[in-house]
Amino acid sequence: MARTLRLLLVGNPNAGKSTLFNRLTEGHARVGNWHGVTVGEKAGLLRLKEERAEVYDLPGIYSLDTMSMEEKITRDLLATHGEDTVLLVSECAGLMRAVGLLKSLSSRRVVLVLTKKKQFQRAGGKIDAEGLKKELGVPVIFSEGMKKNALKRAVFDAAERAERPKGFSFSGIYAPPKEGLSKADRLLTSGVCVPLFVAFLLLVFFLTFAPSMPGDSMKGAVSRFFGETLAGLAEGIPSPAVKSLVQVGILRSLGNVLCFVPQIALLYLFLILLDESGMMSRLAFVTDGFFSRLGLSGRAVFSLLMGFGCTAAAVLTTRGLDDKRMQRRVALCLPYIPCSAKLPVFLTLSAAMFPNPFLGVVGLYALGIAISLLVARLLRGERAKFLMELAPLQLPRPIFVLNALLFQLKQFIIKAGTVILAFFLCSWLLSSFDFSFHLCAVEESMLARICGGLKWLFAPAGMNDWRIAYAALSGLVAKENVAGAIFLFFGVFPYPPASAAALAVFVLTCSPCVSAIAATARELGARRALLYAAVQTGSALLLCYLTYFVWKGGIVFLLLAALPVAAFLLARSALEGIHRRRRDDPQKLHR
Repeated sequence: MARTLRLLLVGNPNAGKSTLFNRLTEGHARVGNWHGVTVGEKAGLLRLKEERAEVYDLPGIYSLDTMSMEEKITRDLLATHGEDTVLLVSECAGLMRAVGLLKSLSSRRVVLVLTKKKQFQRAGGKIDAEGLKKELGVPVIFSEGMKKNALKRAVFDAAERAERPKGFSFSGIYAPPKEGLSKADRLLTSGVCVPLFVAFLLLVFFLTFAPSMPGDSMKGAVSRFFGETLAGLAEGIPSPAVKSLVQVGILRSLGNVLCFVPQIALLYLFLILLDESGMMSRLAFVTDGFFSRLGLSGRAVFSLLMGFGCTAAAVLTTRGLDDKRMQRRVALCLPYIPCSAKLPVFLTLSAAMFPNPFLGVVGLYALGIAISLLVARLLRGERAKFLMELAPLQLPRPIFVLNALLFQLKQFIIKAGTVILAFFLCSWLLSSFDFSFHLCAVEESMLARICGGLKWLFAPAGMNDWRIAYAALSGLVAKENVAGAIFLFFGVFPYPPASAAALAVFVLTCSPCVSAIAATARELGARRALLYAAVQTGSALLLCYLTYFVWKGGIVFLLLAALPVAAFLLARSALEGIHRRRRDDPQKLHR
């Protein structure tokens, strides 16, 4: 039986491995213009007519003397698959950096795949393809500009001719672009990147959430489609049970989650543009000093910003950090970063808190970021080392941005149409029928009998109602469920602003969804993941009660109670400033 052809994509971070993997396998591996996008191996099948090959996309690596966790994955897989062909992927401008890795693969059959040739040549670089092939003694492919099937054919042919590398001197064959930062890079790495990012973020929030802005207008259009057009069509359904199912179980609950898709799309667009432009790696560079004071490094920015999209995906990216201790600290911070699934909940509750929901949403996002940084501060370890390659600055490619945005929205809609819809249908069934399966009022339903004992859970926050407890706890499965359950039971949130604020803080700070818990368990172990979830949910309840107390006018009492604590901390700080000078008279103390 013929040996299965297996190709291992290996190369420096941000060399274009995942882009090549997607083109060869027609897959959807995440790609991005920053260091550490791939943090685990991905497998796909390369097909061309009757030919087949397994392709593995491996995390970026600089050498086999590994440092970070994802680099160890690549080293171990290379050792396991010692007979397989390596496709060494390098951007043209980074060929000299890839030489060390190429030398360490001198005992392997290698094909060199060079990417980003046009960008390299525009910057003044020169490369002699034929001379490079003769010097190295291995096949060389330039992937840029090749059509899909032509690239597949070239890879198959090159894999058959793969050889062990021989020479490594590129004199007269390769001339890199002039070294040094561009004017734009010098400006951005001087600190302008942070205020520019903040200004861009505020602009995105304004366009997404402010009244009459694009996000709010599109949300209103989708809401009217579900709440008026489709609900009006359902009025003619003769069966009360079926009519209730369509109007309440589907249109009111699921429709009021899907109406937030335009605003979620705008937030994802912001993250994609930040990623594709190269700004994300510059933001990591300029914020490393700040994060080092928290025991993290600038690379934590990648995971924290990913948290605005999806907590589960962000947890998986923590494998790109330098060690397990830092990974644990970032994983504990991530649940407080508001993910896209919390957005429907925040908008629903902010409408009950303020006449302009924009203020409430911005305040909750700011609070989540502040709590995540506070957690990092409290868990601070030793200062972390920081090693990262700046991704090239570039104008985002429209086709790439569109495809990435459509992929993210498709994932959200699929989730809404499967897991979330199933939850709403079960909730409607249990809240509309009694145990004899007769249509009934919600207070006489099966769900009321099952969950009635939960009403005390949020009573200290002014919501002595099992339906609120059920809605809040359903967020532990998927955060979108909270907004849907509120619409299912009430239509609009029925409690005063203080209760709305308290529930919003609970959703913000409680355990993430089951997908994120599973991701944490995969990275840090099931016991640790469950412990984190339990602690976060318990502390979220306390913060919920505290928020209600403060909103109702307890701020004065809270400040009075905090005075003794502040006095104690100040006194301890003053005492810690007094220390003994070594080899001096112990009676002589100084500050």
